[in-house]
Amino acid sequence: MTSTLLTNFKQKIKALELIPSSGGCFEVTVNGKLVYSKLETGTFPDEQWVVDTLEARANK
Repeated sequence: MTSTLLTNFKQKIKALELIPSSGGCFEVTVNGKLVYSKLETGTFPDEQWVVDTLEARANK
C-alpha cells in the first residue's frame, strides 16, 4: 500500500508515517482524521478504494 500511495500522490504527500502495531490494527488517517479502520470493518481496505478516497479528499 505504501508504494501505491507514494506512486499516486508523490507530488501531494508532505509526510507519510507508518506506525507498526499488533492485533490486526490498520488505519488510514489524513490530517488527523480517520479515513479507514480495519478494527471497525474487520477487513483490510482495497488499495484502489484508498487511492480514490484520498484523491477525492485532495480535490476538495
